[in-house]
Amino acid sequence: MSSQPPEPSPGENGHGTSSPTSSSRYTLDFGNRLQLTIQDKSLLVNQDGKANTTKNKPSRTCAGICSPDTIDTALQYPLGRSLARPSNPHNRLCRGSYKDSAARRKTLLPPQSPPPTVTTPLPPTDTIVQWAETLLTAAYGPATRRKRAYVLINPHAGPGRAQAQWTQEVAPLFAAARMPTTVHTTTRSGEAIELARIMDIDAFDIVVPCGGDGGPHELFRGLGARADARRALATVAVAHVPCGSGNALACNTLGTPKAARAALAIVKGVPTPVDLVSITQGETRNLSFLSQTLGVMAEADLGTEHLRWMGEHRFTYGTVKQILKKKEYACDLWVKMEIETKEAIRAHYKRERENSADKMTTTSSMTDSRVGGGRGSTAESEAEAAAGEGLPPLKYGTVADTVPEEWTKVDADHVGTFFAGNMAWMAPDVNFFTAAHFSDGFLDVYLVDGNVPAAKVPGLLLSCQNNSFFDHPLVKYFKVSAFRIVPKYNNGTPEGGLISIDGEKAPFAPFQAEVHQGLGLVITKTGRMHAPGPKGWENAGV
Repeated sequence: MSSQPPEPSPGENGHGTSSPTSSSRYTLDFGNRLQLTIQDKSLLVNQDGKANTTKNKPSRTCAGICSPDTIDTALQYPLGRSLARPSNPHNRLCRGSYKDSAARRKTLLPPQSPPPTVTTPLPPTDTIVQWAETLLTAAYGPATRRKRAYVLINPHAGPGRAQAQWTQEVAPLFAAARMPTTVHTTTRSGEAIELARIMDIDAFDIVVPCGGDGGPHELFRGLGARADARRALATVAVAHVPCGSGNALACNTLGTPKAARAALAIVKGVPTPVDLVSITQGETRNLSFLSQTLGVMAEADLGTEHLRWMGEHRFTYGTVKQILKKKEYACDLWVKMEIETKEAIRAHYKRERENSADKMTTTSSMTDSRVGGGRGSTAESEAEAAAGEGLPPLKYGTVADTVPEEWTKVDADHVGTFFAGNMAWMAPDVNFFTAAHFSDGFLDVYLVDGNVPAAKVPGLLLSCQNNSFFDHPLVKYFKVSAFRIVPKYNNGTPEGGLISIDGEKAPFAPFQAEVHQGLGLVITKTGRMHAPGPKGWENAGV
């Protein structure tokens, strides 16, 4: 499989700005040697009276107008573009401020190379201050500047490169954006749960797991275990730097499985409400942010832990291997059905997609007096009202209670895969839940029987690449707000199996799930999920 979430285009701002007029507010003139102009979606650099059109091969650097002496503006180019290019997109601008003396341009990376400099006289101070603020307003849009970050690095995630990726790709960007950071390297499984449980939520805007999806899973569990769980979950946004195998959260929220691109998207990102799911199993209650699965996909994930060196490709290998076994996982399945048909789901997706832009503008500010920002009044009052409160009460009880009468029994006697998802991408090349939304209050569920003919397996796998999985005739797809699943056989028997919650192993035993709409907070690039949606959603209801 090769389909991946769409990467941001070089000129994409992500927030939208009005076109500037020709005035000193948008153009900073250093004389004949250098002129900087703020355009609609980019910063135009003119050197020697004309746009620089150098054709030298660009290097992988952070570059910009930055020094202790001058306007301090850093640009980052994950694809290797440098300031020498005449047009520099706003979505790659990290910071800008005025100091004094002369203007200087230098390369920030690699640090071992002495930076070339160009020194020119500065325009008047008030002109520079106004220009720098205009530039930052265009570059950041509604996003909070200088987010305070609590960074947790899992050096054992995926291929084991998280520490190096943080040092080489992410930390320089956060520094360029003047983001205060507190960094901790985890040493054992479950440590992030404990750290989230005791962290000072008023000291940070975001918590940044550098690793796979296990990091966000542990953080949401830890925040949910606090006495002030609701306030904590509504105050600190989880911002994922992808350094693991699946990296689903980064794919869905930031549109990329690449650490450097994700880091820049976090710098410019906006806090976005996300549904969280209470999982009750036995006597325990934990939070899930991504998925719950039993059958083929759980086996493909948990059964390939020894193949982490393969990165995301281990999921493809495991899926093919398990489907060809044609194993069935008989279950009793009850759901609180919300939307049952694919056409109705398409129409629902269209409504949510069209409303997502409005949601972004009302939830995009974080509490940060340093930059004049502030959380929206509604979210702030909700957080204050929830202060000292734990998780919301369960509407439908736990897995130990009687199944509610209004729930629907779904035939799952021959199921090969039961999969419930809160987001579209489960891995960079696996888009199972293309109709999912961050905060519509529903889980997307699909079922595939275990007796899939071998001749149809390639087509089923290919459907994830061409965005036709949702419409595949072998796939039963619906939306629910809660469910209970009870395996009919015990683990350790030929009919037993594995259960995966957010990619983490859970006991092969009955469990119940209930959605809490908008309970959590994540950093997204645009305020909505980076997924194409089910084919034909634009024309739904027409």
